[in-house]
Amino acid sequence: MSDIHIRREGRAGRITLNRPGALNALTWEMCLLVERALDDWRADDAVALVLIDAMGERAFCAGGDIAEMYATGTAGDFDYGRRFWRDEYRMNAKLAEYPKPVVSLMQGFTMGGGVGLGCHASHRVVGESSRMAMPECGIGLVPDVGGSLLLARAPGELGVYLGLTGARMEPGCAIHAGFADHFVPESDWAALTDALVESGDAGEIAARARPAPDSALVRAAGDIDAAFGGRTVTEIFERLEGRAEEWADAARRALERNSPLSMACALEMIRGHAADAGIRDALRAEYRFTHRAMERGDFIEGIRAAIIDKDRNPRWRHDGPGAVGADEVAEMLAPLGADELTFEGEKT
Repeated sequence: MSDIHIRREGRAGRITLNRPGALNALTWEMCLLVERALDDWRADDAVALVLIDAMGERAFCAGGDIAEMYATGTAGDFDYGRRFWRDEYRMNAKLAEYPKPVVSLMQGFTMGGGVGLGCHASHRVVGESSRMAMPECGIGLVPDVGGSLLLARAPGELGVYLGLTGARMEPGCAIHAGFADHFVPESDWAALTDALVESGDAGEIAARARPAPDSALVRAAGDIDAAFGGRTVTEIFERLEGRAEEWADAARRALERNSPLSMACALEMIRGHAADAGIRDALRAEYRFTHRAMERGDFIEGIRAAIIDKDRNPRWRHDGPGAVGADEVAEMLAPLGADELTFEGEKT
């Protein structure tokens, strides 16, 4: 079996990620294959729903496979990453806008690109092991793949907290934050899959859903709102000082560790989405940053520190959030002119 197994089974179009040793990280080819499957099944009356799942217990999808972006970016080739993101974002939009039910079963880690694949489905299922996050600010990016829209729609300031810190959501928090819909015990997933394949009815999920486990982050919602309601990253950090809760201590450390430029831009993006913003609006805004991320941002250095050298000691362009000017944020998020994301064509 290849890195991704795509087939028709019963009433379902099935997409199974098959890179468990790499935590099912998405390659460029996998993104294109998902998109082609969605296109093929859109008008196929034999396919009543799409079911996306993954092999292995550790992860549904822990993100995009970014090693090649680092290799090409350090060589001065920024076009590879830009093409990857254009094609991935187009696939994300098709998932979010799909006319048939899309079911995602997300065990273990679902992060970054995995959120773009699983969390724009119409029926999003989590289980006991599910852990979701948007950790991009830690590698010099911003929450992308449409994640900035999910964060903007999260209640209160929870989305700002999750986006700036990259904190992991347990199942109850993921549902509360709007990244998932149903908690189904993982021991029931095999039977649920069989029922979905046989019936083609996404209503099978609600019949098996159970109350989600309690979430410490949900219990801390009022305090998170108070701290992360600050106008700037610096003000948010100041509001966290003196708080003794475990979540606040972890948040302070994340704000000290993550890319100042990425956090400032992420805050602007999450707060800047209009109330009626759609998936394409979010992806277009995200692409303005990612298009510039290797050449003018911290992305290459972030990948070096986290993935290549693994020294966890990135040398960011700015000494701290207070060193990032409003003009720099505006430049990173400015329209791209002829390079603006259009959602057209396949840029291979």
